[in-house]
Amino acid sequence: MFVISTKAMLQKAQRGGYAVPAFNIHNLETLQVVVETAAELRSPLIVAGTPGTFSYAGQDNIVAIAGALAHQYNQPLAIHLDHHEKTADIEAKVNAGIRSVMIDGSHLPFDENVALVKQVVDYCHRYDVSVEAELGRLGGQEDDLVVEGKDALYTHPQQALEFVERTGIDSLAVAIGTAHGLYSAEPKLDFERLAEIRAAVTVPLVLHGASGLPTHDIRRAIALGVCKVNVATELKMAFSDALKAYFLANPDASDPRHYMVPAKAAMKEVVKKVIADCGCEGKL
Repeated sequence: MFVISTKAMLQKAQRGGYAVPAFNIHNLETLQVVVETAAELRSPLIVAGTPGTFSYAGQDNIVAIAGALAHQYNQPLAIHLDHHEKTADIEAKVNAGIRSVMIDGSHLPFDENVALVKQVVDYCHRYDVSVEAELGRLGGQEDDLVVEGKDALYTHPQQALEFVERTGIDSLAVAIGTAHGLYSAEPKLDFERLAEIRAAVTVPLVLHGASGLPTHDIRRAIALGVCKVNVATELKMAFSDALKAYFLANPDASDPRHYMVPAKAAMKEVVKKVIADCGCEGKL
């Protein structure tokens, strides 16, 4: 089977002291880049899509193309639902063959977040689907959800323990000072808090908002228990910047088989860097 859940993948990373990258994809070309590069480097791989991505590219298209690429490159991978909030939507995508889910109730009061996540866990675990949830809120923007910096809440270690125990989740996304989107200044991550969370819970920990983080911060977070690293904005910027540069140099270009090449090459370099930062090359 080529499309798998993230549960065993992240547990193996936890034992091995590395992290698995989750790359947000949007279309055929971005899927090609992440699968081809992961296969070349023998890296475990999670391809992630927000609700907006699935609406844009089509649920069945993503599942079919990712599955075909996984088969072509003999590269097992997880298709992951990133920041999904509606249970009916999640259930439909699970029924379509997706085996990794992030249910995001982080904007809700604690007990409501627990209830929503537990409902999703109960459904997903019937089908061997892994579930990630977030406690605390990251600043920045993900699809249409915007969190202002002053409203971003950090994850509380003891509350994290209660959250994991009551929901039965397979992995926990933590808020320790990262943000979605680009950073205007180097972020100050709360590594002490991360260590306290790691001491409180046993499930793999997830770091969202890794685009633009310095390598030393990513590696320190992994050393303190992070097993999954999410990257989105950095991929989009590399891809779009190279595409724009190509059109500036070739204003009459019209063939996507030509103008997509440098965009894919630029994105590939980011994928290779993230895999190196995660320490997961050769860990497939």
